[in-house]
Amino acid sequence: MAAPCGFAGLFSHGSRRIILSKLEKLWPQRNFGVNSSMGQHTETAKPVSVDEIVVPKKKTWDKVAVLQALASTVKRDATAAQYMFQDDPYLTPKMSAEFKLYSLSLESGRNAAKYIVNTYPKFFQKDYAAPHIPCLMSETLEPQIEEVSEAALMERIQLRKVGMAVDLYDQLLQGGTVVSTDVTNDLLDLICFYGDRDPAQDGPRKEEVEEEDLEEVRDDVQKQKKGRPRTASELIGVVWRKNNNAERIFNLMPERNQRAYCALIRGMVKYGGYEKAFSTYTDMLNNSLTADVHTFNALISAAPEVREKYSDKWDLIVGILKQMEEQKVQPNLLTFNAVLKSLRRCGTHGRAQALHVLSEMKALGIEPSLASYAHVLGIFYKGASSTRNPTRILHEVLDEVLGKSFVARDLDDVLFFPDAMRICLDLKDVEMAYRLHRFLEEGDNWQLLGDSYQRSIYYGRFFNLLCMMEHIDVVLKWYRDLIPSLYYPNHQGMMDLLQALDTDNRLDLIPEIWKDIKQLGHANRPDLVEEVLALMARDEQSPEIQESFADCALAVKAVYEQGIQGRVSLEWTTSSLGNITTILLRARRTQEAWAMLQLFKANNRVPPARLLEEFLTCAQSSGSSQLAVELVLLGNSFSLPATAHIAHRVAKEFNLSDKQKKALAGLEGSSDSSGSDSDSDRE
Repeated sequence: MAAPCGFAGLFSHGSRRIILSKLEKLWPQRNFGVNSSMGQHTETAKPVSVDEIVVPKKKTWDKVAVLQALASTVKRDATAAQYMFQDDPYLTPKMSAEFKLYSLSLESGRNAAKYIVNTYPKFFQKDYAAPHIPCLMSETLEPQIEEVSEAALMERIQLRKVGMAVDLYDQLLQGGTVVSTDVTNDLLDLICFYGDRDPAQDGPRKEEVEEEDLEEVRDDVQKQKKGRPRTASELIGVVWRKNNNAERIFNLMPERNQRAYCALIRGMVKYGGYEKAFSTYTDMLNNSLTADVHTFNALISAAPEVREKYSDKWDLIVGILKQMEEQKVQPNLLTFNAVLKSLRRCGTHGRAQALHVLSEMKALGIEPSLASYAHVLGIFYKGASSTRNPTRILHEVLDEVLGKSFVARDLDDVLFFPDAMRICLDLKDVEMAYRLHRFLEEGDNWQLLGDSYQRSIYYGRFFNLLCMMEHIDVVLKWYRDLIPSLYYPNHQGMMDLLQALDTDNRLDLIPEIWKDIKQLGHANRPDLVEEVLALMARDEQSPEIQESFADCALAVKAVYEQGIQGRVSLEWTTSSLGNITTILLRARRTQEAWAMLQLFKANNRVPPARLLEEFLTCAQSSGSSQLAVELVLLGNSFSLPATAHIAHRVAKEFNLSDKQKKALAGLEGSSDSSGSDSDSDRE
């Protein structure tokens, strides 16, 4: 019998069918065929012989497909630190302050290493990498061309040396050299992008911004402070100065083309020169030039800054969109996002037009990003009482996005999750919060949470809502799942957790929560520590719980005395001293409670009368007459009005020796007056 040849002879008919089905799952875009009684399907029209399998010659895989497949099989460890700290377990942060410090230190270390490598490249000439990895080699950060030439100017532009590039450009003009239009446009782009300053600087010094330079933008900045947060350029103190280098070079250009106008307009909008941006755009139209889509996007975002009335703002936005249509400029995603962002400041016009803008996006085949939905939520949530229910709007948005995986396409994409969770928190809608969190966990949507600050806002609001609306068992489940792998709660988050424990009567968990409070670095917050002590001292618990409360109270006492990391940051108050004393008394730790009474005198605090009454009850149960007498003497040293009443009780309820009776002589007043004093003091 002849040996079978090729793939067809290796497998039976049933085996070939199984292999073909698996291949079709791997390559669904291709057709695999077998000539058999089941029919014939081939990739091409070329006839094939019986039992012949057509195997594709090549399958192109993504470079990280295998890593993505492996990553999909691994779940997050709720007890582990974030991935950035796993290289050095010693530096794993245990509190929010350490997380911020260590994450900034890691980034600072990378930047410092990159600076050293790029500043001193001669020490890093040896290339050990095989194959060669260009991105890991040193870069040249300092100009290498010394002569005054256009090539030197291009080098400084590429190195983003704004000041050096401007100085060299002026030298070329003074020497009679004509700089090409393309290089001038590159220089203008650089100046407008960085606001006429070097990117390595923190911003212009105060003495660099003259008073007369600010006159033209002062009114605009004053408007910006009313009704909305300041922009990034305002926060760092960068404004569009009058007659800066960008305007000067623009005016020196012999031929001002479209690119020059667009760069100047975008720079003016970015750094607060809104009125001048529209004036420059009008000049651009007068010169029969058309703007590009990025310039129109900048003008749309600046429209609310140059008009006061809502209707005027919307009319200006519509006018810009009509000019885009007339100039046949195709809008993109950022165009519609700029419109939606501007509508947030247009009052009722925003609520009336927002959904129409979304419909127009879909009609043009533009898929909204998370920033689009964030702006829609911002528009309708502000006006929830007048038009549509904000819960309904959020429902519709989540219905639209659930099941999808988004990627970053707009800088404002990171606003969606914190803003949506804020709405859930304000409306006390925990079911909606669960839907939002499920959407966050779909695909790579978690990457759109933004930086650590944005993540902390989102998870903080989510946890706050859970503490208010859910059962304590559910709250604790989320508490163990989120902390510390995803979220380092602030002291308000821990306060919410304590209130949730109080609501569901699970105060027995407070000692465990106190350990977390101390580990998270919140043991120096007086209001949080006072709340912990007040909850433990409010009601009497079982002996086992009271014992754990006493241990926790002594741990709190150590924080008051020793502080955190050797620094004493808490001061004793009457309530904190009294609560710890009460907790120790209920646990029958009389000696430690008596030591707490001594701390009252050491810190010039007066113990409440009820505390002395509890001490007297404890002394009576143990039959310690000496303790009762010392308690009366201590109350007398504080000049407490209830001392006479306590002395009367001690003399009546205890078997005192002659020496003890002598010590109480003169302290026992009439029972009526002392009783009334004691009652008034207790009140």
